[in-house]
Amino acid sequence: MGQSMAGSSILKVANEIRALKEDGVKVANMTVGDFSLSEFPISPVFKEYLLQAIQEGCTNYPPAAGEKDLRKAVQEHLKRTQGLDYPLDGIAIVAGGRPSLYSTYRLLVDPGDLVVFPVPSWNNHNYRDTCQVKIKGLQTHRANAFQPTVDLLKEHCKDARLIVLNTPQNPSGGVMTRAEVEKFGHFLVEENDRRKQAGEKPLYLLYDQIYSLLTFPGFAHYSPVQLVPESAAYVLHADGISKGFTSTGLRCGWIVGPPSIVRKVVALGTHVGAWAPRPVQVATARWLRDTTNMDAWHGEMIEHVRERLDALHDGLQELNKAGLPVDSIEPQGAIYMSVQLRFVGKTTPDGKVLRNNEDIRAYLLKEAAFALVSFSAFGVEEENEDGWFRASVGAVSKQDILDVMPAVRRALEALV
Repeated sequence: MGQSMAGSSILKVANEIRALKEDGVKVANMTVGDFSLSEFPISPVFKEYLLQAIQEGCTNYPPAAGEKDLRKAVQEHLKRTQGLDYPLDGIAIVAGGRPSLYSTYRLLVDPGDLVVFPVPSWNNHNYRDTCQVKIKGLQTHRANAFQPTVDLLKEHCKDARLIVLNTPQNPSGGVMTRAEVEKFGHFLVEENDRRKQAGEKPLYLLYDQIYSLLTFPGFAHYSPVQLVPESAAYVLHADGISKGFTSTGLRCGWIVGPPSIVRKVVALGTHVGAWAPRPVQVATARWLRDTTNMDAWHGEMIEHVRERLDALHDGLQELNKAGLPVDSIEPQGAIYMSVQLRFVGKTTPDGKVLRNNEDIRAYLLKEAAFALVSFSAFGVEEENEDGWFRASVGAVSKQDILDVMPAVRRALEALV
């Protein structure tokens, strides 16, 4: 297993960007799924709650399942925002989003079992390596904003132990429709009824909704459990404050699902120390209950994300209207947008032929200081990339985007 571990391809790009910045180049860095403090600081009210928790001495170990008050606050938050009603022992606090994902893989999927998910998707191929499982990534398409359908996945799930879905999605920024989420809920119930009759192990859904609070007008987030309550026995939700509250470094998330499974997640966490810091837990409980300040701050944050994505989308569509083979999908959710640059086979001014997405990425970084991540970093095979990239706006201003677009146009028009 150790030999199969590979470093993040996104971090490789980050090193190239760092080198350019050290040389004084201003880079429009749209590679990281994070927020810069200058563009997206946390709420000052939330910050005050954090300071209060430290001053109150909340700096020792939290309970293994998380602060009870925070679990209650999460329970209230889920009921208020999604209509989900879970018992406290179906909610555990963990250190951000990753422990929920890793724990589900580790506890529900035996080595050699099959995990099914759409691609592009975030990190599933790495969990394959850590847990020694089989995976089946199924290619999604632009027509659905790279969102999966039941019809795409179901024929591959007959022998699967786990489905992994993420909406709003990293990397595409797409949001699954209510109708399709409901279909997944019904499919889970029907497939597990069949398995009960056949004496087979259940099929579970790992439902990553860490971006659930980041959707734009015309799009909305749903859980299968909201729409098909009978599916609750088979759904694990991964959620937290990282993305919706620009609090990635505070490492506070929660896993929500059947209590029998959540209790095992808590037990596993005691051996790996995957709990959120106690002062963050105390502060988060207070923040989630301060709905007036939270909703006001969050509304402004959504506007700031959307104005950046709109600026990028509009700029790319201008290039499309100018006749360049460029496209982008209207912003739907998260902090990401799918960008298409179909320049494979073109030649750069210095005579280099662009053979794949990686060559296009490197060219734009060098010639325009415009940094994107190819869909190959998210499990898409090279033959299916078709010029698609992820753009993330958490670390750039609207002006950064407006400033870089002329350089992007010059670089692309220089290709022959």
